Parts: sequence; C-alpha cells; structure tokens
Amino acid sequence: MVEENGSPKLKRTLGPVMLWGLGVGYVIGGMYFGWNLGLKEGGTLGLAIATGFIIVMYLCFTFSYTELACAIPKAGGVYDYATRALGKNWGFIGGMAQNIEFIFAPPAVAFAIGAYFNLLIPGVPIIGFAIIFYLIFTFLNIRGIQAAAMFELFITIIAVVALLIFAGATLPSFEFENLEKNALPNGYGGVFAAIPFAIWFFLAIEGVANVAEETRNPQRNILIGFGSAILTLVILCALTFVSAVGVGGWENVVFDGTGATSDSPLPLALKTVVGESSWLWHLLIAASIIGLVASFHGIILAAGRTTMEFGATGSAPKVLGKIHSKFHTPYMALIFNMLVGIIALLTGKTGEIITISCFGALVLYIVSMVSILKLRKTEPDLERPFRVPFYPFMPVIALVIATFSLIAMTVYNPILAVIFLVIVLGSYGMFRVVKSKSTTP
Repeated sequence: MVEENGSPKLKRTLGPVMLWGLGVGYVIGGMYFGWNLGLKEGGTLGLAIATGFIIVMYLCFTFSYTELACAIPKAGGVYDYATRALGKNWGFIGGMAQNIEFIFAPPAVAFAIGAYFNLLIPGVPIIGFAIIFYLIFTFLNIRGIQAAAMFELFITIIAVVALLIFAGATLPSFEFENLEKNALPNGYGGVFAAIPFAIWFFLAIEGVANVAEETRNPQRNILIGFGSAILTLVILCALTFVSAVGVGGWENVVFDGTGATSDSPLPLALKTVVGESSWLWHLLIAASIIGLVASFHGIILAAGRTTMEFGATGSAPKVLGKIHSKFHTPYMALIFNMLVGIIALLTGKTGEIITISCFGALVLYIVSMVSILKLRKTEPDLERPFRVPFYPFMPVIALVIATFSLIAMTVYNPILAVIFLVIVLGSYGMFRVVKSKSTTP
C-alpha cells in the first residue's frame, strides 16, 4: 500500500544490503576529501588522536541510535525520537540540527566533485559542474527510492574497491618516518582544531535511520545495515589515512603545487608514487569522483526525508512535506534542499561548510543520546527489537565525546558557531510563532 487517508506515503522497498550501500555511501566521500584539511590544523598525530576519539564516539553512537531507529522507525530520525522523549521543542532543535548537517554536507561534496573533474579536464568550471550534479541527482531522488538506492549501492561498491586499489598502490611505498614528519605542528591544541575533519570521515552515517519508513522489516534490517556499514567505514578510514600520509608526509596531501589547500588528497598521494601520467592516477581520479557521487547522492536522499518530516509535522512550511503522487518521494523537500545547497556552494568555502555541517551533526548526536536515556526511563516497556549493548555506557560515552567535541569546535570556530546558532535559533523563533498562531482561536 502506498496510500494512507487518501494521501501518498513512502514505500517499503529496502533490505539490509541496500542499507549497507546507503550507510557506506553517505560517508565514503569523506575518505576522498575533507579529512586532509584536518592535517593542516593538527598534523598527523593531532588528526590521528582526534579521529581515534571520534571513532569511539561513532561506534557507541551508531549502536545507540540503532535502538532508537528500530523502536521508532520514522523518516524524521532524531526529530521523531527527541519529540517523543523530550517534547516538541527539543524535537525541533534536534531535527533542525539534522537538517543543517544533511543540507550543508552536499555542497561541500559537490565542490570536491568539481575539483576532481578539474584534475581530469583542466579548465572545467568547478562551481558550474557542481550545480549540474545537484540538478541531476535531485531529479534521480525524485524519480524513486528503489532506483536511487540501487544506484547508490552500485557506485558505493566501486568507491570501496577504489579505496582498496589506492591502498594497494601506495602501501608498498609507505615509510613510518613520513608519519613522524612535523606530526604536531600546532601543539596539542591542534587536536581540538582537527575534530570537525575527523568527524567528516563518518559524517551522515545516521542517515540510514532516515529511510526506516522505506525499509522492509526495519527492526532487523536497520541493525544489519547500520552495523555492517560502520565497521566497513572504520576499516576504510584507518587504511586511507595511513596509506595517504605514509607515502610523503601530511603536507603532501594538504597542499597542491601552488601552496593552496587541496580538495583532492588521494591523487596528490598517488602522484608521489606513480606520477601524473600513469593510467592508475587517472583511474583513481575517475573512481574518486564515483566515491564522491556516492556520498553526494546518498546525503541528498537522507536530507529529503528529514526536511519532509519537518514539513509534514508543521515544523516547517507544509509544502515541504508533500510526497509525489506518482514516485512517492519527498519532491518539494528535495528541491528546497537543492536550492539552499547551491547558495552555500556559491560561497566557495569548503572548510567552513564542512564545519557548520559538523556542528549540526554533534547537536544531533547529543540530543539523540539524551533521548535514548530519557526513553529508557519514561517508556521502559517500549518495544525495542534491538537494545544497545553495555547500556548505559555506550550512549553516555557517545554523549560525553560529542559534548566535548562541540565545546572544542566552538572555541576554535567561534564565528561559525555563531552562524550555526543564528540558524537554529532563528528557525526555532519562526517555529514558535507559527505554532502560536496555529493554536490561537
């Protein structure tokens, strides 16, 4: 059935393999770019320490979030969990943070896609090409979840294989001394400055929960898809980090030939080994574009569901909650997110966009971990097909690391923190005004 009360609703078509493809696909673009900017802040050691803590946070968070997703399989993710646990106000804040994460991540990825294409075809306008990708993949997501998920699975597998090929080509030239070169250029303060770029390795993995309403047997399949995705990503993160930095030191994958920071670290690392004329170098760039497309496409898919839930529940204009009568997809939310993403893309501030997206992610993690702790007390009899192991330690560990990371990011990025806060509070103010008008007799 796809109709409810005369209105179209989302179709349940996804199984565990598709969910693995979505979970890895959302994130895998972060292996190809973005994380290397953290090396400029923390060096090899600083980013490694930050990444270690973030891996612990994500492992604890993922299994905790799985409990929420299985117990409350709704497209709104943290918006639905927090509303049930903490009330509508905190539900709005958690949901808005989720929207910021998912809406601001794609423009950063789109910019990287353009940058990689520019390596293959010098002279290609980076911004213009990124906008074209926005149009294409927004349309693909409007066309249908099954087609979108199948495409995501296909390109994700290619992206994973490409990372393994990259590691296989660079690891024979690995030298431990390269990891020790200027390993902590800004002291231990660089660890805190590197946090958003460590998060970028795993940002948006929670998007799997946002397709819960489109998943067959969500209580079983979300657990399998979520768990296998995070384990795959941890392995790829460690492999990519070590193999990229180990061939020439961290500066080799941060700065291009002009001294500017680069959005294409893997080709820089491989160039050290095989040179720019090698077929392998060109193959890696082509495969990297596929990896970036996997994340770009996957996050657009998840973002459409979160924005749709906001519109459907009245936390945003109702038009954003509309579902296409033929394709049963949140077409208005997808178009709105594309327009906001293109505006962000036109700023050209990749690092800043990544950081704002990470602010959204951390607030999402904090609110969702508080929600699971609250629901265990207020609704002990809620059906929980999956229960996070070692409760309450796993959600508490995720909560502590996320809170500490948010504080550290605020200290090192005060202007971006203010921008994030203005977006959240401004949206909340409009939400309260709309709600008060709707309840006035």
